[in-house]
Amino acid sequence: MAYIPPHKRQTKGSPSPKPTPAPESLVPSLRKNLNIKSFGEQKRKQKYLGGKNIVYANDAVSKWFAVGLADNSQFSSLVRLQPFPAESFERKSGQNPHSLVLIEGCSESTTEFEDKAWSLVEENVKQDLLLSFQRVKYEMEAAYDMAKVKPALVARFGKILFYGSSSICQESLKSNPFGESTFTQMKKTLYTNIPPSYVEFMENLVVEELGLEYVQEKELYYLALVDKLLPDSTISCKCVVAKDLKKIQLHKIELSPVRHMVVDMSCVGKSLDLRLLLCTKKIIALSDEETNGIKDLVGSAILDPDVKGGLRWPFGKDSSVCRYDVIRVDHTIAKSYRNQSIRFKLRHADRFDFRYSTGEVAREIFLKMPGIISQLRKQTVEENVLLKMLEENLKLIWNHCLLDGSSS
Repeated sequence: MAYIPPHKRQTKGSPSPKPTPAPESLVPSLRKNLNIKSFGEQKRKQKYLGGKNIVYANDAVSKWFAVGLADNSQFSSLVRLQPFPAESFERKSGQNPHSLVLIEGCSESTTEFEDKAWSLVEENVKQDLLLSFQRVKYEMEAAYDMAKVKPALVARFGKILFYGSSSICQESLKSNPFGESTFTQMKKTLYTNIPPSYVEFMENLVVEELGLEYVQEKELYYLALVDKLLPDSTISCKCVVAKDLKKIQLHKIELSPVRHMVVDMSCVGKSLDLRLLLCTKKIIALSDEETNGIKDLVGSAILDPDVKGGLRWPFGKDSSVCRYDVIRVDHTIAKSYRNQSIRFKLRHADRFDFRYSTGEVAREIFLKMPGIISQLRKQTVEENVLLKMLEENLKLIWNHCLLDGSSS
């Protein structure tokens, strides 16, 4: 009898039939009409990237593009990569990041820039956003209580940093022309630490120009915990300072955000870049034993302004019944402003990451779009209304929140 390799042998009985495809009527009409593969990188599995427990949903959209030049064919001759000082990033990754900048003298000619760049942004992201909205809406409707799924559409400001390919960076530093597609091969991250002068500009001028109403200032502590029984999930604990100012108290327990869409934009000719992020959080129901364990962990924390993150624990008290580990602490003080469609936040954050033993202090700005998110609460999403609101918000961001920049 001829030898049959193990990987070609058949087990007894007929093989299991392939699953029957879902009926066409069950596939959302939106999904049928869109070319999903054109949306850039599609993450097919829930991922935890870079050891940061950043969670991407199944089929999440993640893409990057440059925007701002009137003629995108000039891209390779007008931009280059420049080393960017980001100490906290360098300590964690061990790599030197670069940012995308215009070549010297380019910013003097206004004819090289797009007058209505926000329209191009809206055109680039609208299909991604509509499909991602559809998926989030299904997630909310599938939940036992829709209120427990909290979606958010956020615009974050910072610098898109490129890393992971020293040869490409060196070529760019020599001003060798290379195309926009080259950047898609590089790793990217958003560095959100904003210069103090920019924060002052936003608070003193932009808030007034946009007619935003001051809401409040909040001091919060966020604890990221890993449950050793469920190591693939990160629990986020929002804590407030107790009235006696000597302890923090647990306010809310959520799962860490799940990202459904991340669109990074290098804004050529502007001082900052932009990220558009659609994510969801889930409020989780824990047993009394689990909740008490987390409360004990939070209650044992000691406020200490001399340590990164502002919290420390007595020796042996940084875990509860050997089940929960604190992996990160964020101490934030945030001012918020709003109008009917947007919510604007200026935040000072003091962080410590216990996994890397690294800390950082950052000034951050982000803009939430609750007006657009309100469409998800309706029985039918009105796509035209949603896209019109998106374009108006992007126009506001482009004209008021992104200062004209230079290559320096």
